[in-house]
Amino acid sequence: MAENPGEKRLGEPVAVTCYAGYKADERPTAFTWREQRYHVIDIVDRWYDQDGNYFKVLVQEGGQHLLRHDLNEDRWELVAPREE
Repeated sequence: MAENPGEKRLGEPVAVTCYAGYKADERPTAFTWREQRYHVIDIVDRWYDQDGNYFKVLVQEGGQHLLRHDLNEDRWELVAPREE
């Protein structure tokens, strides 16, 4: 998919594996960023707005990360990636 030059991105694209309960993509369980797999062990915080769902996650590999699911484009982003 080609990038739209006027498109606003908040972070880097990531591949996310989700738990799907009563709705699709209910919460992330793992994600791949820069060819490394991270396993979510806890959802520290979550919030929703009209364009996206945000998940502050604690990962098994160490550290916290903020994931955003862009509802308009149906894609996931790692917002303000933190390398620890």
